[in-house]
Amino acid sequence: MVFATTQSFAHYLWIETNPTGSIGTEQHIKVHYGEYTYGVIEAVNGEAFPKVKDFILWVIDAKGHKTKLETTANDHYYLARFTPKTNGTYTIALNNDTIDVIDYTQYDFGIFKTHYHATTKFQVGESLTETAAVNTNGIVVKNVSENKDEITLQVLYKNQPFAKNELKVFVADLWSKTLETDNNGYVSFKLPWKTKYIIETTTKEEVPGVYKNEPYQFIWHCATYTIL
Repeated sequence: MVFATTQSFAHYLWIETNPTGSIGTEQHIKVHYGEYTYGVIEAVNGEAFPKVKDFILWVIDAKGHKTKLETTANDHYYLARFTPKTNGTYTIALNNDTIDVIDYTQYDFGIFKTHYHATTKFQVGESLTETAAVNTNGIVVKNVSENKDEITLQVLYKNQPFAKNELKVFVADLWSKTLETDNNGYVSFKLPWKTKYIIETTTKEEVPGVYKNEPYQFIWHCATYTIL
């Protein structure tokens, strides 16, 4: 894969955890906010993170059982803990659609409401399955890979495959790759380095509305998926 430098700068939420776990061993899960490829990780008590802190975090096991996680604030992330009881693929999912309306007309972007979603996974044992999709009102990235040699993701928008939508793969130091989903929302790529990858995809839902008595022109949906 050939990576290209991106010129964009937009914050997002993402999740990090050890990609492998064990039955009966506590799994630490971290929620970050910032721009990973630019080295920006916002402080929990800074100016930016408090505006997006009212997220909901779940872990979903291979059978679809969903557990809400409580978090504690640290300097640059929120921490959750979970102890798996069975083997399988565990999806960690974050959702936040309770963010105040933002006016970016001075940047020619408009007045909008933000909907963040983030996922990652960890594996206990050898039985590999797809990650769960639990964002019926927005955009979500599913990991449907069948092996470790090639990553295959599917992007869904309101539970339907999201065709021909742009997707970015970020690594550190300003490097990124822009891809596009196929007609069924799938995209595949290899990982050239052993490092952290954050995948981001976005879309604008061109439906105006009102949130907390503030009118907006559209909803900006942003979803991330983390590979460690």
